[in-house]
Amino acid sequence: MDSDADADNDAYGIERLRAGKPVAANWITMMSPAVAEITADIGYQIAFVDTEHTTASLSDVETMVRSLEAGGDTDAIVRVPSDDPTYLKRVLDVGADGVMVPMIETASQAEAVVDATRYPPAGIRGTGAGRAQSYGADMADYVDSIDDRLLRIAQIETPTAVENVAEIAAVDGIDALFVGPVDLSTGLGDLGNTESDAFVDAVETVFDAAATADKPVGTLATSEADIEYYERLGFDWQIVGVDVLLLRERTSEVRSTYADLVSE
Repeated sequence: MDSDADADNDAYGIERLRAGKPVAANWITMMSPAVAEITADIGYQIAFVDTEHTTASLSDVETMVRSLEAGGDTDAIVRVPSDDPTYLKRVLDVGADGVMVPMIETASQAEAVVDATRYPPAGIRGTGAGRAQSYGADMADYVDSIDDRLLRIAQIETPTAVENVAEIAAVDGIDALFVGPVDLSTGLGDLGNTESDAFVDAVETVFDAAATADKPVGTLATSEADIEYYERLGFDWQIVGVDVLLLRERTSEVRSTYADLVSE
């Protein structure tokens, strides 16, 4: 590998995203170590472990973080169910590289997320000897350095959030924004329609606020057409796969191929 490639690889996952470079991320809902290892082996730069719309336990999250680490260089970001500070602390203690928090609608909510993920005196995160701190062996180094390494993403997915997005984006410690396409389109009165004028106008508002604050904006694409459309709109990064959807789609395709063949 040449030096340019080495330098590019050094700016992996979180660092690429912060630098505004394109990042291909995967969305994990199945709490299987095999899914995490395959995700990392394929070369996804970031994997989002979803705990908002799944039955994942904290133990499941820890297993997935371990598996992503074992599988390669993929950074593990946990999409938490809410901005609950206790859960945020526990997720970080198992070794997550960052968090994405849904339904952020105000700057005060975003500030509370940052406070919950920073140690005193900058924040309110309690100290504990968890996996992230090598069970106490690296406590001092972890506390001193983790704030600069964690990725904190605020989800913008309601009309209220769009109205307040400039203030949200400006919060110190919020590293990136994420437009939730289904929830935002639903909130705008047109479920799933990401090509409506209202949705596109909302996205442009988010882009303008993010540009002012120098924060990258991402979204979720569930098809190749989505990927191309969101790239044209101007998103900085994308989650370009959801494990259950990919499994369902590909399994359906090969089953149909065989069914068509034997029915001839």
